[in-house]
Amino acid sequence: MSTWKSKQNVGLPLYYKDKPQNNSSQISRVRGLWRALSKTQRLVIKGVVFFVAFYALLSRYVFPSKNSTDIWTARRNRVKDVFLESWSDYTRHGWGKDVYRPVSQQGRNMGRFPLGWIIVDSLDTLMLMNCEEELREARSWVANELNYDFDYNVNTFETTIRMLGGLLSAHYLSEDDVYLEQATKLGNKLIGAFDSGKGIPYASVNLKSGKGIPSHVDRGASSTAEATTVQLEFKYLAQLTGEELYWQKAERVMQSLNEANPQDGLVPIYIQPDTATFQGKIIRLGSRGDSYYEYLLKQYIQSREQVYLEMYLEAVAGIRKHLVRYSTPNHLMFLGELDRGIGSPLSNKMDHLVCFAGGMFALGATEGLDYETASKLSTWTEEKEQQMTMAKELTHTCYRMYHDVPGTGLSPEIVVFKTDVNGKDDFFIKNADKHNLQRPETVESLYYLYKITGDIKYREWGWEIFENWVKYTKVTTGGKDSFPRYTSLKDVTMDPPRMIDNMESFWLSETLKYLYLLFDDETDPKWDLENSVFNTEAHPFPRYSKPPFPTGWRRQGEFEGDGSKQEQEIEEPKEKPVAEQVVEPVVDVPEAKLKASQDNAAVADAIKQKGELPVAKQPVAKPLNEQADSIKEEIVAEAQV
Repeated sequence: MSTWKSKQNVGLPLYYKDKPQNNSSQISRVRGLWRALSKTQRLVIKGVVFFVAFYALLSRYVFPSKNSTDIWTARRNRVKDVFLESWSDYTRHGWGKDVYRPVSQQGRNMGRFPLGWIIVDSLDTLMLMNCEEELREARSWVANELNYDFDYNVNTFETTIRMLGGLLSAHYLSEDDVYLEQATKLGNKLIGAFDSGKGIPYASVNLKSGKGIPSHVDRGASSTAEATTVQLEFKYLAQLTGEELYWQKAERVMQSLNEANPQDGLVPIYIQPDTATFQGKIIRLGSRGDSYYEYLLKQYIQSREQVYLEMYLEAVAGIRKHLVRYSTPNHLMFLGELDRGIGSPLSNKMDHLVCFAGGMFALGATEGLDYETASKLSTWTEEKEQQMTMAKELTHTCYRMYHDVPGTGLSPEIVVFKTDVNGKDDFFIKNADKHNLQRPETVESLYYLYKITGDIKYREWGWEIFENWVKYTKVTTGGKDSFPRYTSLKDVTMDPPRMIDNMESFWLSETLKYLYLLFDDETDPKWDLENSVFNTEAHPFPRYSKPPFPTGWRRQGEFEGDGSKQEQEIEEPKEKPVAEQVVEPVVDVPEAKLKASQDNAAVADAIKQKGELPVAKQPVAKPLNEQADSIKEEIVAEAQV
């Protein structure tokens, strides 16, 4: 500190330079005035001073302004605390296990060996929240213990969005090749799922053989959403590795879906992998339909491929035309279901899963820009304004699915909206649908809407929901070494609610991540909506200014908004039976940077010529085992008991 030296005082701080040398007379005058006051006057002045000081403390530490940066930083940090409580309890009692039960504090794997279900899915959350020690331990586990080379059937979709997506986003954020090496190994295992007659991925794939396996239910059909929600991951893997085959496989799926000519852009929820024909007529934005629409938009945002923007806009028009309805008495917008296809009566049932669509509509209108900026561009249209209106209305509805629930103020899995003019409540909940799995879709949309509109109400809604999760899903039983932890609920209408002994990995990878981002104003630019695109498991990937590989197919003609059939220009697929392929699998990524080596050049050329990755001959895969989808079914079944 700069100092000023005087003859009387050596080394006094600079701010003492202008201090009066003699102020005793001023002090005496003040004391005289105070003595002249009556006792009552002195008490009043003391009271006023005390009140002002007390109010200042309350304003600063207890009731800060809702617009204050301090309150949102504190709330962001509270979300981090809850994440670390869940994480610490998991690491102490279930480290490395794929499934964790917080009530009994027990973990188990889905197969003989762990798949990294919780650790890998949480890597980028650890990075976002700057949990450095926890991240070092997780990285060490990924580098030294994670191994996908064993005989086990995994769900193609879940493994892609959680594990492949988690590894790729960790590499994107850290540029650490450990994650990319594991991602490439896993990608090579999963790619065999695409070896169907029309390139639609089979529901499952065996990690050892690389062979795709049709679903053991639904007459072998794949979920339409699952088949079309692997594209962001494989396209990013293609960009990182330079291997075009990953890109081609992902594109072929979308080409086949477009060939199936969904009416007004709305797809039934099942599709046959070998023929690319839809099975059944059920249309909805809930389970098995949801992320098809999400990935149409996000593929366009990721790589600027116009064909996906056309398909997305067609779908939005179809949603508005066929699925949008309003409840009574409060006129809440919801998206119903068509159980027998377009033209059939609309069911008023809506899954909580549908609540992702509010954020999707806002992202589609602005492409991640804030509304004020986007709405002033020459490209802004009335259609985009309508998409923003839909985004706001649906997100408000999804908030009400929490706020209006008696008991916990937490949303059930499914609600049924009322459209009767004499109704008193906007929705009711069936007994089988009262469970809450700590799903992220509503807080996901709150995040998008806040970042795009800047309206603080979305933060307030998110905080209300978060507080109810903390209050009602916290588990406090256990020994002295137990951390508070959080679990799913059986019945959100009860206070206190009954619990389900299960913590989904998306509690850590999505729900708490979106809440943290909702309250955060200091994130790395790699997390910004203008720079990144989030996969359906909330793993961020970078955007490209142009696609690194050609799209490979296109729709002829322009979308007119009437759902008319588009003429197609199709490339004939080059398919060969998996059983005839005996070449060794693709060599894993080197430890330095992921580039094709001279030793692998011949293999790479052979792969490109074949149009698919070679798969070594292996014994017939075992029957389907405990996969992520069956675990979810088990949890829901337990909740219904």
